[in-house]
Amino acid sequence: MIVGLTGGIGSGKTLVSSMFKELGIPTYISDEEAKKIMISEPTIIKAIIQLFGKEAYLDKGVLNRTFISSQVFLNKEKLQKLNAIVHPAVAIHFKEWYAQQKAVFVVKESAILFETESYKHCDVVILVTAPEDIRIRRVIKRDNVDVLSVKNRIKNQWTDDVKTPLSDYIICNTNKLKTQKKVKEIFELLLKN
Repeated sequence: MIVGLTGGIGSGKTLVSSMFKELGIPTYISDEEAKKIMISEPTIIKAIIQLFGKEAYLDKGVLNRTFISSQVFLNKEKLQKLNAIVHPAVAIHFKEWYAQQKAVFVVKESAILFETESYKHCDVVILVTAPEDIRIRRVIKRDNVDVLSVKNRIKNQWTDDVKTPLSDYIICNTNKLKTQKKVKEIFELLLKN
């Protein structure tokens, strides 16, 4: 069974996925795998350079994330083109990874699970939420960016109001202990399926 895990930037997807991992559930972090693919797959690298220019990569093939972020979060068309380059490769990689798993279920964490329609390939979807002001504070602290940068990223993702009706479980992540309790509840319910 594939359990999709999603939520807006700063909602706490990484925390929730780490809690599932601690419970012994294999977890696939789409964003991390996308970053690996963007520096290791020659056809992807070539397509990214065609889209953004040589500035997309630093010395020794390191992805220039700051530059790419500044390009895509202010330009939806470029963001869509980047997603069209990277996400099909991530989908293929996930299928290969999933075929090797032996657990009752796996967790596939993706910030844009709905936006890319990946949720249609999940048996269950968990949405992680938090109030926007908390999310903004978390991202500023984590990424050392300004409020406007975070708000621009938020604008490129679907709102929780749109995601909620498409989700099977909602975790409001404002308190770590309550979040842990909710993860355990969902874990036990999923084991019974």
